Amino acid sequence: MLAAAIVGSLASIGSTQDSYDCPTSPALSYASCKVTASADKDCDAVRYEMLARVNGQYATWHDPHNNGTYTLLSNSSPSKLELKRLTGDKKYTDKINFVFEPNADFGCTVRGCSRSQVFSIGDFSTNYCNMFSLYCSSKDGCKHVESDITMTEMEVKPSAGATTSKRDCLKV
Repeated sequence: MLAAAIVGSLASIGSTQDSYDCPTSPALSYASCKVTASADKDCDAVRYEMLARVNGQYATWHDPHNNGTYTLLSNSSPSKLELKRLTGDKKYTDKINFVFEPNADFGCTVRGCSRSQVFSIGDFSTNYCNMFSLYCSSKDGCKHVESDITMTEMEVKPSAGATTSKRDCLKV
């Protein structure tokens, strides 16, 4: 058990040389996930759809990963969103950052990072789902608010002990 905690702590530290803007966590060891995805729409459309989901716009969207609640922390830049998500049982909070970069082909590259805010190693895909739920499309079995944006995941990097099952994300 101690060895697993040490491995989780080391995985939490991560590389400071990557291109992700990860939120901090007060926990000594925490589960996390990083995702890079490419959208078929421009960054404004991707951000708008994510914000519409976070805001529960038109009361037509809810979090498909156990009915969590998203809160916008910062929207001060057109290239970044800072969010938090409270689990449906109101026990755990995670923080999520997204960075948006226009592609040369009119699309958008999205880099997301989600980190648990309490001690954790295994997360049953929660950190992955925190992000996936905001960009998944009808092809994935998700509902959209304004735009059914197709995202192609290019890189998914969970911390040691964290998982990335899309099936885990679609539990309502």
